Parts: sequence; structure tokens; C-alpha cells
Amino acid sequence: MIPRLEHVDAERVKRLTRELGADLVGIADAAVLNENPPDPAVPQTPERISPHCRSVVVIACRIPVAAFRAKSNVAVQYMDMVVLRRMDRIAHLVSEALERAGHPAFATAAQETDWDYKRASYGRLSTRHLGVEAGLGTLGLDVNILTPEFGPRVYLTGVLTEAVLEPDPIRAEQVCIGESCSRCLHACPADAVGHWGLRKAACATCAQEFGYMTATDFFADFARRPAAEQRTRLTGRQLFGFWQGLLRVVGSFGDCPRCLAVCPVGADYSHLAAPQRAIPERTEEKVARGRAQAEARRRGAEVPGLSERNIRWVGPAGYRGGSVSGRKREANAATSRRPSEPGRR
Repeated sequence: MIPRLEHVDAERVKRLTRELGADLVGIADAAVLNENPPDPAVPQTPERISPHCRSVVVIACRIPVAAFRAKSNVAVQYMDMVVLRRMDRIAHLVSEALERAGHPAFATAAQETDWDYKRASYGRLSTRHLGVEAGLGTLGLDVNILTPEFGPRVYLTGVLTEAVLEPDPIRAEQVCIGESCSRCLHACPADAVGHWGLRKAACATCAQEFGYMTATDFFADFARRPAAEQRTRLTGRQLFGFWQGLLRVVGSFGDCPRCLAVCPVGADYSHLAAPQRAIPERTEEKVARGRAQAEARRRGAEVPGLSERNIRWVGPAGYRGGSVSGRKREANAATSRRPSEPGRR
């Protein structure tokens, strides 16, 4: 049944969205989004989708934390699909309610990729930046969005509407603990985390084991092989992985959960602190790099990821503790331990 909105204002829209099952919801001003594209060279802005959009209702749903306690990535990858389907349903119902109330609206495809933007997973809107502009969180060291409630363990989507809704204020304080933590840097199996940046091509080597580029490379190579070798490959693990990825999305969707699992931000981290205490991917080199980044930040050195343009999404006021001050002390203690010390984080 399509819900009804007798009167349309920001609070009523957000209340309805939460009642439909969203864990977090905020409002972003379309004009502000148009003025502040994540990358001006390929602006992921509402006006490129519809010139009539005035507001974006930003919806976030959390990923159940138990999936990050599992032994393999498969649990998280499948739960991601469940969460995305649920989120799409919520967004559709919100857009229907707005439209029935006289305000044209439609939901975006949360995990789409437009190949005309860049040769990687870039959609027509960056949902991370939508979330920041709607006041739901700020970008972290690995440029995931971090929310105070669930850290980075969320997915987001947006409903574009012609209704003029009061936007939520952007956060000035940095939610991410930052360089003094560096757990995402330590845990990344592809070593793709930079200094407030991410090498997406490297990330994809672990995040999309059976993704698009892996499939095209496989079949291009397959076509060049002798018939006998082709028959052998038809029964191999990799081809089965592509089939399973098409069927259940396992292994083909861009999500390696390591940086999400080890992030100490969020009230839900209490369920992960013990199982994620040790970081097997941690190396001396990664620890040294994290410390060097922290020192560079203290010196006020230039950091590409904190340029005048994009620091708005990281939090121009920096990190000041807030509701995760205990997590910061925990991360600082973890970073200061010697790598050989038992029980280190």
C-alpha cells in the first residue's frame, strides 16, 4: 500500500521514511549539490539527471553487523543485496507518497555505474557525498561515509523531488578518527587506502573477485585458448564464480568488507571489537605509513584528500572526539603497540 502525506515538509517526509524502515534519513539541497560536485570534471549532480530537482531525500540502511563476524566475505556480500533491495523499496514508496501529494519525485539507482564518467564504479550521483550533504556523516580516511550510529556499515540512496524541503546542516566535525586510527589502511588486503583517498582499481581486485572487468579479461583470454584448454576452463572455479555472481551477486558486487569491519566508529562496533581486534593484513610498512600521515597532518602539510574543495566532506573542523572519544583512545592505544605484541589491534 502506498503511504500518504497529507502535508509535505521535511520533518513529515523524514518521519515517513523512518516508518517505512530507513535507519537514517536526511535532506540535501539540490542547488548545493549542484554547486559542490565531488569531481568537477565529471559532476555527479542532480541537475544532470533532472533540471527540476529541488531537494534530495537521502536514505541510509545499515548492514546487519553479524555478517562482519562471519568467516568469509560471502555473508556480507549477500546481505548487501538484501539491504539494497530493502532500501530501493523504501525509496520507491517515499517517491510515490511525494508524487501523490503533488510533488514529482523518483528514486535513483543506488549502485548504478555510468561508464561515461570514469572507468570504475561511478554512478550519476555519489551516494557517499549525498549522505554528507544531508548531515548523515562525513567521509573517512578511506573515503567511505562514516555515520556516528553505524560507522561505514551502511548503504545509501536518494529520492530526487521537486518539493522544496528544508535541508539538514552538513557536519563540521570529522566523524572519522583519522590518521591516529588508520585501521582501514592496516586492514586493506589490496593496500588501496591512501591519505584521505582510495585507489579504486586496486580496491576492486579484492572487492569484485568476479566483477565486470574480471569477466571481460577471463573471456578475452578464453577466446584465445585451444579447444582442449577451453573445455577444462568451462569446469573451473572462475567460470562457476561468474555464474554464481549473476545468480546471487556473491563475489561480483563491489564490497570487500575489511575496511567496514575494522572501523571502530559507530555504536554497532561493540559487536565487532573482539572478533576484529587483530588485523592479519597489518604490516610494519602500513603502520609506518599511517604514522607518517598522522605526522604530516600535525605539521599542517598539504594533503591532496583535504584540499580546499573537498575538505567539506571530511569535516573542516577536524576530529574532536564527540560520541566516539572512547574509540579514539582505543585506536591510539592500538597504533602505539609494537606489531609483535600479543593482542595488538
